[in-house]
Amino acid sequence: RKRALIQSRMRRILDDMGFLEIETPVLHSQSGGAEAKPFETYHNSMDMDLTLRIATELHLKRLIIGGFERVYELGRIFRNEGISTRHNPEFTSIELYQAYADYDDMMDLTEHLVCTIADEVCGGLTIPYGDHTVSLQRPWRRVTMHDIVKEQIPDFDFDVNNPDSLPQAIEAASKAGVPGVGDLKSVGDVLNVCFEELCEPKLIQPT
Repeated sequence: RKRALIQSRMRRILDDMGFLEIETPVLHSQSGGAEAKPFETYHNSMDMDLTLRIATELHLKRLIIGGFERVYELGRIFRNEGISTRHNPEFTSIELYQAYADYDDMMDLTEHLVCTIADEVCGGLTIPYGDHTVSLQRPWRRVTMHDIVKEQIPDFDFDVNNPDSLPQAIEAASKAGVPGVGDLKSVGDVLNVCFEELCEPKLIQPT
C-alpha cells in the first residue's frame, strides 16, 4: 500500500510542477542510457533483434531537445545482471529532466520529492531502517565524490580531472587497500571504485 501511495504522490507532485509524464519504448534496437547488460529478444514480424530497455534516459532527453521543458517517466527497467539485496533484474525507476535547470536545482527537487512523500506516507521525516534511524530533515549533506573519497583516503588529494593523475590515484587507492585498481584506465574509474568500496557502505544519512 505504501508503495502505491509513494508512486501516486510522486506523480501528483511532478504534475503540479508542470512535468509531463511520458511513456517511452520498452523495446530498443540498441540499448543505451546506462552501463548494463540488456535482455535480448527478437521481433518476428520485423525480423529484428531488440533489447529490453536498461534506462529511459535517451528518449526523455530527446523530448527535452524537441521542446518539452519538463518530462518524467515512472516505469520498469530491465537489466540482465545478478540478483542481490541491491539489485533486481526488473525494477521500477523514475527519471526526470528539466530544461534551464542545473544539478543544484535537481538536488533541491530530489529533497522536495523525498521529504514531501515521506512526511505524507510515513508520517514524518525520521525513518527506521534496519539497525539505523534515517533523518530526512532538510537540508541534506552535499559533497563531491572526490571530497568524500578524500575523507577516507587523505592521499587522494590531486586533480581528478587530469589524466596524468592516474598513477597517483592507483597508488593512493592501493595503499588504502582498495582491490582491483591496478588495471583501471582512468582516474574516474579509480575514484568510483574507491567510493563504492570505502564510502558507500557508510552513507546512512541522505547525502
